[in-house]
Amino acid sequence: MGRIFLVELEGRAYRCKLCDSPLALADEVLSRTFNCRKGRAYLFNSVINVMMGPQEERLMLSGLHTVEDIYCCCCGQILGWKYVIAHDKDQKYKEGKFVLERWRIDEDADDELNLDARPGSSDAENI
Repeated sequence: MGRIFLVELEGRAYRCKLCDSPLALADEVLSRTFNCRKGRAYLFNSVINVMMGPQEERLMLSGLHTVEDIYCCCCGQILGWKYVIAHDKDQKYKEGKFVLERWRIDEDADDELNLDARPGSSDAENI
């Protein structure tokens, strides 16, 4: 296994809670109103310093999706998932987007920002 090179971010950013690796700029947040099994989550346009898991079909509250789990490339913690395919046409906006679970990340970002691109959006796995 080779050496890990992290991409650094300038500006307000979200970081891995375990190892403090930068993950995304605050400007990349599309929605702060997502939910997951363990609480709140944020939808991002793009993230960095992550590794993708294998694709799998997952039934969520908003329907069936093909997703890839995403992991911190430094410490290996699971952070959330990437939407690969949304099978419902109303959910197509999620394709290629990333969800980071709030309890797994820290933010340098200012909480006063109103970044809700799609209020009321929610996704969690059906158990």
